[in-house]
Amino acid sequence: MNTLLTSQQRNDVLITMTQLIADEKESILSANKIDLENYNGNDIAMYDRLKVDDLKIEGMILSLEQLVADSDPIGKELYHFTHNNGMKIVNKTAPFGTVLIIYESRPDVTVEAAGIAFKSGNKILLKGGKESLNSNIKIVALWHKALFKNNISTDWVEYMNYNRTETQIFLENPTQKVDLIVPRGGEKLIAFVKQNAQCPVIVSGRGNNFIYVDIEADLDLALSVILNGKSKISACNAVDKILINSNLENKEIFIKALISKLLESNIEILGDAVLTAYEKVNSYPSENIWYKEFLDYKIVLGSVDSNDEAIIKINKYSGGHSAVIITKNDETANVFMENVDSATVYQNVSTRFTDGGQFGLGGELAISTDKLHHRGPMGLHHLVTNKWYIKGNGQIR
Repeated sequence: MNTLLTSQQRNDVLITMTQLIADEKESILSANKIDLENYNGNDIAMYDRLKVDDLKIEGMILSLEQLVADSDPIGKELYHFTHNNGMKIVNKTAPFGTVLIIYESRPDVTVEAAGIAFKSGNKILLKGGKESLNSNIKIVALWHKALFKNNISTDWVEYMNYNRTETQIFLENPTQKVDLIVPRGGEKLIAFVKQNAQCPVIVSGRGNNFIYVDIEADLDLALSVILNGKSKISACNAVDKILINSNLENKEIFIKALISKLLESNIEILGDAVLTAYEKVNSYPSENIWYKEFLDYKIVLGSVDSNDEAIIKINKYSGGHSAVIITKNDETANVFMENVDSATVYQNVSTRFTDGGQFGLGGELAISTDKLHHRGPMGLHHLVTNKWYIKGNGQIR
């Protein structure tokens, strides 16, 4: 199990898995239907993430095909040095070992995360939520079939059907070596993992993404980008907060148009003291709302007097995920993008592009809001550590 597989072996398993998902599409949808029927919560975002349809199946297959087409992330030379005593020193990428991913309601992660981990030479432990159990069990059975067909141990992909207590016990005293944990979910899940884990954790944290409409914004473009940012409320790259420069030309017309468009999409609009002067904008209970990721049909509008104020507010309240400036002025955009402390920063582009597939990574294990050892969409070439190789002929120090 610990022997590193060849690139060809890893790709062969991924190719087999691609075919199995296509062949077993109906049985995956049937298993998912049971999960959907069993789900009795009222969390719209969770339900949307839980649901598997033809489009999501196509996405699963595409992510595996992209992984097969991508280069091998293991053994890439990062640095080399020849010591004056003749030693050859090389630093190369290497697998972590065993990666545990804890996630909620998304059966597509069971394909995507396992594929990324396996191609990068890591064993993966999958801890999905109880709401997606039937879907996940079905997909993991296909992983095991793909591994078995290629004469490779099924231990490479393991599903952990644990409740909260069992998960806590495992985190505190793992029954096998775990080298990295990636929690994907809400702040409670992340806090729980950080509190109990005995190894490094990479946080795929809250979104709470901001769009700042600068004084030199193209207002039609701003409307389009904001509405697109709110087009999928279950996504961590959805937009939750809009900051509008108080000196914006045609501000009244823009704000009224924005309110009208948001209401057409059934989005509840909250605003600060300046914005609640507009009809249909409600006041919010406390300033703490600026910290909150909604994953809901809800948005907050706020007024700022300068670019600096926008930067300060975003850095104080956002989740460090994605931030946008709408402006025609490239210099203003550069100052904003360099000073906003988020994993991804944009000029005149929707936050919805913060995604491994959109960034050419062939899917993602997570979108890291941490800074060590990786930040932003975490794809195949990021799920590696490094290792030093030194060759000599008896050198001593």
